[in-house]
Amino acid sequence: MKTFAKCLVILGCLALLPLAAGAQPKPDPYGAPDTLWAELARIDDQNWSITLTYFNDEDIVGLQIPLKLASGDQRLVADSAVFAGGRLAEAKWTELRFRPDTAIQCVTLGLMANIGPSDFSLPAGKGRIATVFVSSLEDEKVENLTIDTTTAQPGLYLMAMTDLVLGKGADTTRLSIQERQIIPQWVVRKSE
Repeated sequence: MKTFAKCLVILGCLALLPLAAGAQPKPDPYGAPDTLWAELARIDDQNWSITLTYFNDEDIVGLQIPLKLASGDQRLVADSAVFAGGRLAEAKWTELRFRPDTAIQCVTLGLMANIGPSDFSLPAGKGRIATVFVSSLEDEKVENLTIDTTTAQPGLYLMAMTDLVLGKGADTTRLSIQERQIIPQWVVRKSE
């Protein structure tokens, strides 16, 4: 009888195994990871450009991109950003903000698609979203530019926002900010 009871317990555990495997969380329930590419290019001895390209596989309604600039002991400034001709200009986004901070050698791009009753978003795809121009603050030669994403004041970090996690739903759907945000992967490369 003991052998029969042991066999039943073992068979019961084996029968429940597929249920346990099905309960495992998916690695990325929303598709491929979003990715932000930053390509650095030297314009001349004192000026560089950072071309930002974004890949997304769902509609995006907001982007926040803080960049830390460095070139050894040399002080740098992000002069301007150009959004024209990129995916954000084509998507008719409402707010395209550029905020340089020379004290900590940082620049933050704050981008929102929809303020008010419009229905703008950045559809799935890949392409340039902005080009940021960087120069030396002391008019010296910039030998090497390095950048990284950072956390800028007041607590701004690399983030993309979706309208709703799984498509458009009723107006009464409540989602926490964590359910709506995406933290993209970060890739930096230098062009020759």
